[in-house]
Amino acid sequence: MPRNAYVTLVTNADYADGAYALVRSLKLTGTEADIVVMHTGGVAVDDLVALEDLGAELVKADLLPTSAGFNERHARAKIHADHPFTKGDKPAFHTPLDNFAKLRLWELDEYDTVVFIDADAIVVRNIDKLFGYPEFSAAPNVYETLADFRRLNSGVFVAKPSRATFAAMLDKLDAPDALWPRTDQTFLQSFFPHWHGLPVFYNMLQYVWFNLPELWDWASVSVVHYQYEKPWQDDHAKADRLRPLIDLWQAYFDGESIPDVGSLPNPAKPAQ
Repeated sequence: MPRNAYVTLVTNADYADGAYALVRSLKLTGTEADIVVMHTGGVAVDDLVALEDLGAELVKADLLPTSAGFNERHARAKIHADHPFTKGDKPAFHTPLDNFAKLRLWELDEYDTVVFIDADAIVVRNIDKLFGYPEFSAAPNVYETLADFRRLNSGVFVAKPSRATFAAMLDKLDAPDALWPRTDQTFLQSFFPHWHGLPVFYNMLQYVWFNLPELWDWASVSVVHYQYEKPWQDDHAKADRLRPLIDLWQAYFDGESIPDVGSLPNPAKPAQ
């Protein structure tokens, strides 16, 4: 039988909280696949114990051995200044250089197929069918207009671990003067230019809730991805507009009063 796993990445204590809600949500779907939490060492061991208690396997994932020039080009202050986010706000704990550690999942070659899910997401219904998709499959980066379907979002994707693939990635990643403005996301779209498109419901970005409400359908949504502002932040500028989604994340985090998403109301559509 093929051996499959869900994989996420934790780089700090905030994302440890996010991973806790994610792992709990995966367990509630009834999946029998392994759940692997890669962590970079930026999290205290005590912040990871709760993930083990939920049944996740912890795997240390060192930052990639990138050059000094690469690290300078992708430092937080520089990359955010040169390529600012204009649609939403990234929290202070966002560290662009850490994102590339995600590529270490290709070293997990004890698995036939892995589905990577960012730690700022929850899974609201079983998605095991994704293990049958080819490498490299990802959902589009749709959160503002339908024109966004041409770009992938690396918050959910299907991969086939291979150390040969990982070595080829390192060669391309740190080529002379290489710059990946949206870090792993930009890189993966370049490395897999003929990526396979997953249905958008497998990586529903939270801004769809108010930007494209006609696209949101709880009968189909499988993964809710909290891009930009995070649901565990005490408050942020879009919290009122995203309150139903924040409350949903909190229910999974607390493990209390988790609703049947099929019964939740869809967002109100704009008046004609």
